[in-house]
Amino acid sequence: MTVSKPIKAALLATTLCVMASNAQAETTPEAVIKHYADLAEAKYADSLATAKTLDAAIDAFLAAPSEDTLKAARDAWLASRVPYQQTEVYRFGNAIVDDWEGRVNAWPLDEGLIDYVDADYYGSESDENALYTANVIANAKININGEEVDASKITPEFISGTLQEAGGIEANVASGYHAIEFLLWGQDLNGTDAGSGNRPATDFSLENCSNDHCDRRRQYLSAASDLLVADLEEMAANWQAGGAARKALEEAGPAGGLTTILTGMGSLSYGELAGERMKLGLLLGDPEEEHDCFSDNTHNSHLYDAVGIRNVYLGSYTKVDGSVVSGPSLSELVAQKDAAIDGELKADLDATIASMETMAKRAEATEAYDQMIASGNAEGNAVVQAAIDGLVKQTRSIERAIAALDLGTIELEGSDSLDNPNAVFE
Repeated sequence: MTVSKPIKAALLATTLCVMASNAQAETTPEAVIKHYADLAEAKYADSLATAKTLDAAIDAFLAAPSEDTLKAARDAWLASRVPYQQTEVYRFGNAIVDDWEGRVNAWPLDEGLIDYVDADYYGSESDENALYTANVIANAKININGEEVDASKITPEFISGTLQEAGGIEANVASGYHAIEFLLWGQDLNGTDAGSGNRPATDFSLENCSNDHCDRRRQYLSAASDLLVADLEEMAANWQAGGAARKALEEAGPAGGLTTILTGMGSLSYGELAGERMKLGLLLGDPEEEHDCFSDNTHNSHLYDAVGIRNVYLGSYTKVDGSVVSGPSLSELVAQKDAAIDGELKADLDATIASMETMAKRAEATEAYDQMIASGNAEGNAVVQAAIDGLVKQTRSIERAIAALDLGTIELEGSDSLDNPNAVFE
């Protein structure tokens, strides 16, 4: 029997619909959760690889300190932030990540704990932190909670076991990306004027030492870099097959796993990024309230946080080598329940990243992020506020996705900066 063209077309359309339906049916919560872990494994592997590249650049710099080798180390640090910031969406909801994160990305830090600072800009004392200007690089002995501590050897173990959050003070950040950032760039003394930190390469020279204690400064930078690699090795292993983070997700079950994913997306989007990292600085007009404050790289850190939220939702991550890891997505799962909510959330995620990209382009071409948030800078403030508004709007869509998946109430991180701005000034 000859089949007419219209019937052929109808049969083809029916076949395609059945194929699409089957594809959707194959997207289960279990598959989405497993792929979420696969994405984490890829992101932390990239973070580890770029940290090792940074470590090698630091070794090369210390072997031959110069402005060129210092720039190469700084460039390696900037490159390492791209994959790492995309992992931050795993922090909220995953206790293993949240308990560990302070070792690698805690901020803000009282940098006077580590090295010399400009007292006129930084201050010389703090009622809240006795180690505010302890300067361990300049002192082989320091006092912590009334006890004298031997600081003669600056090792990874000393940094992690003694200095990190010394005295129980969170601002005593001694390890991680931002401690290394401070050592590579030094303080940014420009306020809301143009310019980042400008530490000279001779601060690490044994032959032509500037600002004293170059041997100990070299020890600190080398130890902090080695420690970052070790910490990332630990977290990368947690997401590999049989790793503790994967096991925790499996044990949480389908509803618990989906709750973990959405908690990470919503909490980073709203309380952490829109609130504590962006709106607070905008309210205060304070250049110290920026995430990468020594290098003036904050625009990129915020952008890649937003990218990380979106790639978890879409189930797709572009690795540093350009290859793409993709698979069953939360987006597909939400679409099965309510296609309109899925479309709305995808549009909101795209809009937020567009606002972040506008902010990043402005930072590269016109003024840095710390200048944008300065009081009285109406145009710069508006660019930052647009990104904040995008994050808030996408959080509302995340909440609708939670409702569509029948996950009950999920507690997302809040922020006084957004929920009760007056409290910021009290």
